[in-house]
Amino acid sequence: MVLMFEEAYKQQPTNEELGAQTFFANVRASHWKSAQQANDPATPPTMKTILYKLAHRLVTSSPTPSYQSNDRFHLHLSVLQELELYDDAHKLLDSDIGRAICTTSLSCNEIRRNIWRKRGMIVDEGKLAMQRISEKHDRNWLEFLSVLDATFSYFSPSDESISPVEGLEHVRKTKEFFVRIAGEDGAKDRSAALALLELEKRARVHGISKDSTRLVILMQDYFNRVGHKACCFEDLKPYIELGENELTDWTSFLQAVPRSFDTPEELQRLINTHKLLRYNLTQSELSVEAETARVALYIEQYLEGLKLGSNLLSTELQYADDLALLATNSLVTLWRITSNEEYLFSAVTLLEFALTKSKQSFQARLALIRLYRLLGAPSLAVDHYRAMGVKQVQNDTLSHFLLSRASTFSLASTGDLTLATECLESTQIYLSNSQETADFVVRAFQGERYSQIPEFIIFEERLDNSLQRDIVKMEYLRMRLTHEQITSDVIDMELIELKFIFDRTHYDNRDFDIMSNYQPKVSSDIFSQTNLLEKNESHGWLKTFLKVYIRAFQQGSDLDDSVEEKLLIGDRPKQSFGEDSRPPLRQRLAEPLTEEELAEVTFFENIVARSQDSFSPQLTQDELLFVQFARALAEWLELYHDYTRPPPNVVLAEAAKQTELKTGYPLKGVDLAALNRSSPTKKDEEPPAVTEPPEQVARFFETLKVRFDETRRNRSLIESLHVATLVQEVRDIRIFRPEELTGYQALLLFVVETLRFKSTVVVKANKFGALAASLKLIRGGAIEVLRDISSELVKQSEIVATQENRNTLIDACVTMTSRGVDADFLSNVTQKIIDSRKKVIEGVSKGIERICSTYSK
Repeated sequence: MVLMFEEAYKQQPTNEELGAQTFFANVRASHWKSAQQANDPATPPTMKTILYKLAHRLVTSSPTPSYQSNDRFHLHLSVLQELELYDDAHKLLDSDIGRAICTTSLSCNEIRRNIWRKRGMIVDEGKLAMQRISEKHDRNWLEFLSVLDATFSYFSPSDESISPVEGLEHVRKTKEFFVRIAGEDGAKDRSAALALLELEKRARVHGISKDSTRLVILMQDYFNRVGHKACCFEDLKPYIELGENELTDWTSFLQAVPRSFDTPEELQRLINTHKLLRYNLTQSELSVEAETARVALYIEQYLEGLKLGSNLLSTELQYADDLALLATNSLVTLWRITSNEEYLFSAVTLLEFALTKSKQSFQARLALIRLYRLLGAPSLAVDHYRAMGVKQVQNDTLSHFLLSRASTFSLASTGDLTLATECLESTQIYLSNSQETADFVVRAFQGERYSQIPEFIIFEERLDNSLQRDIVKMEYLRMRLTHEQITSDVIDMELIELKFIFDRTHYDNRDFDIMSNYQPKVSSDIFSQTNLLEKNESHGWLKTFLKVYIRAFQQGSDLDDSVEEKLLIGDRPKQSFGEDSRPPLRQRLAEPLTEEELAEVTFFENIVARSQDSFSPQLTQDELLFVQFARALAEWLELYHDYTRPPPNVVLAEAAKQTELKTGYPLKGVDLAALNRSSPTKKDEEPPAVTEPPEQVARFFETLKVRFDETRRNRSLIESLHVATLVQEVRDIRIFRPEELTGYQALLLFVVETLRFKSTVVVKANKFGALAASLKLIRGGAIEVLRDISSELVKQSEIVATQENRNTLIDACVTMTSRGVDADFLSNVTQKIIDSRKKVIEGVSKGIERICSTYSK
């Protein structure tokens, strides 16, 4: 389509309609270079400047002035800003029509604000913001920030011409202004009251605040104004950095808030009190006894608060929901302190009960997804994820709640494709993005909505290169290898796809802040505390596993770049600027991890000395073992793969022959005679000498068996699962650590690497008998270890389903039953957890047995 329009336009270069359609065709195909899009990542910096200058000439020479519409004016200002022609932009903005446009258009006003700041007009911006707030009653928070920025610009160390006295006078005037606006607004709007807090905070940063009690007084005043609203806690959090005496006064103020409530407003004020008091707890106050008392208090007040919402519609949220979430936060803290999973059972029971009262509670479902994964009940996590009705771009921002390390729980090896299906469904947004966003850009051009176009392009770019997209791809790949027979076609297909994503510049669009966090500031947040294995995959994790699997597929495949160029149908991924200067892919795959990657994936010796917030490794120790095994295996077999692999012309000729047999049409430009000239069983050079396998390969599965025995002695369900599926480890927390997954993922990687050497013809022709014997020995040892693990998992599944274990879970939730929660409801929740855990353990066991049977020969 693009070529058709381009050829037609070349024939009629004066046809404006044809030129526009050619441009739109390039936009729809994301050919931004042909569309001359200056901000495309592939556009060199020098070319960007040229394109912006060309755009500037076109805008200024247009017979229609830019001020004819808001979007044209925005486009003109954007071009001037990119070219740093701030004086020209200021002339436009300072005109009557420019001021009028900025008054009515938020996007134009935003770019005006940026240009004024870059011209050093911060004080002028502050005066204009004051005028908007006072005369036009504008309560946009950005206007208040402009006033604050202007006020404290007088304390800039680079400007020595302003005396401290003058700066203090401006602070005084700003304070008076905010006090007046706050008085006028009262409880109608909180912007001015919040601005007073920000003013005091900045004054302390600059060392000009003389009143040590003012911040607490302002916080008390703000709480009195806004304490009955849900936003109060989040509004005050940034300002709760108090000294010892201030903290004592603030705590005393909060503790004096009445604990009784008769209206939803009074209940919300009490909830905000609990949140603020909890946020300031010290480490010594986070004892088992204190947290247990808080849980009891939160639950008691939650059940009491439900009475206020007895007449609410089923689609509305209960006023007391946050008390259930506060109790959940405390229960998670108790679990972290004691490593006793009974606290997690209590938390899920409470949240399940809360959902019977607030069916649309998004926060309760998010928490349940996290907790059920920790408890090894993935099917229940899937149920709640589906109940949320995640749609469109939420698949990119929220799918990590369910799909992070999803292969840990996957039962694809037994034919249960639930999680694999969730992976595929979550990727539909990326397909629709590629198909639809370009049309939105075209419509914006046609409708002259130029201010929307950069946002559409950024949106498309971030989704096309989404980190979550490729993490899910990696999880899906690991599931697929357990479900499908590993063949050369599977290896070739996955190799091509993984190579496409290896060099992407990934954007992390995942939302980690959506989950309500009511943990004290001295501890990590609730999201981090409920991370499976305390790890969160990111760029380093993805890069590491891409290297492992691409290298394995590359060695197991007969394809090289020249063959791919001939066989691959469709567009290649967009190339980034400077991509040609990188070393070849094969060389980069063999390189050791960089310091940046090591910082992301390994434990340093001084990890204990580092705070948990400043150091968050993405690979566990067992995952690192798996990576080392894969690297050692690839380095050992590389020589034998290179010697055995047929020449590219032979591979192409064979592919052309198969294509002709299937379609009746031969591939163009392929020499079929190469099949007759070359014999895959004859080589000019002698085969490389066969060496013994490295110890990391030969003893890997023995080490795995030792790890499994350790997890079994710890009686940790997730540890056991983790060893059987993929190498992972959690410090001392005895909760779901699916280490069993290591075994068959390592075995499957071994199958990929050694598939070429299973042919007796290849082994005899290349004199690789000794190599085949070593591989057979390793494979046999691996299968023996995995079958032992499978047998142990069967025993674990029987223990999980015993009546004794069921009674233990019910006893763990005595806090709920003692306060009137129905015993049958509790029994049903408990049974669902047991069934889900039993299903995943049995499924992993059967999957291991199936894989062992498939690849035992």
